[in-house]
Amino acid sequence: MKKPIIVVRDLYKKYGDFEAVKGISFEVMEGEVFGLLGPNGAGKSTTLEIIETLRTKTSGTVTVNGFDLDKEPDSIKKIIGVQLQASGYYPGLNLTELIEMFNGLYNQKADAHELLGLVNLQDKAKAKFKDLSGGQKQRFSIATTLINKPDIIFLDEPTTGLDPQARRNLWDLIADIRSKGTTVIITTHYMDEAEVLCDRVAIIDSGRIISIDPPSKLIDDLIATGFRRPMEVKHATLEDVFLQLTGKEWRDE
Repeated sequence: MKKPIIVVRDLYKKYGDFEAVKGISFEVMEGEVFGLLGPNGAGKSTTLEIIETLRTKTSGTVTVNGFDLDKEPDSIKKIIGVQLQASGYYPGLNLTELIEMFNGLYNQKADAHELLGLVNLQDKAKAKFKDLSGGQKQRFSIATTLINKPDIIFLDEPTTGLDPQARRNLWDLIADIRSKGTTVIITTHYMDEAEVLCDRVAIIDSGRIISIDPPSKLIDDLIATGFRRPMEVKHATLEDVFLQLTGKEWRDE
């Protein structure tokens, strides 16, 4: 039976009189893909940054794989991987050089060729980061979260701005990482993405969690209220058409 790897209890974050996070509690089970969903300004990024040790909390408790955030933040940092945005990389360094730099930061000896192979970028080992396509940059950013062999990785809107092929390929990559036992925490504004990838999602709004369950249960509960879409739902989408016509294989610009 899987156990909780992240436990958040009664978490608050205040900025003066403004409460960004208002007493939320939830657990993430080891080995699952957990989605934190919500509109802009809902408090999801603040919540994740607190768990990642990047932002201080006002009150509440957070434990990550048994480590208390207040007492053992350095221990937490060693077992998590956090996806950087593209601006977090030196654009003039090639991918091998960037991995070697991260090896030094993490005091690790990750094999650059092996790591790039995991995200299908081994042929780009000598390419500079600034010359990569959007999908390649996102794949590389995920690769860097794996350098320290983390128990948990945090992905913040990993497919934003990607074309359909790159987006679906990234879904496959995330599913593969999860299949190896890594717990994945993801934020996304794409509900279809959350439905496909996530075992459970927490929907947060105005600093509070308003629902938490597997996507299928949330959908079934809504249907049970009598909700129906105003138009007939077809058995395929335009994205399905696009991918069927152009293929799903890895594509590099």
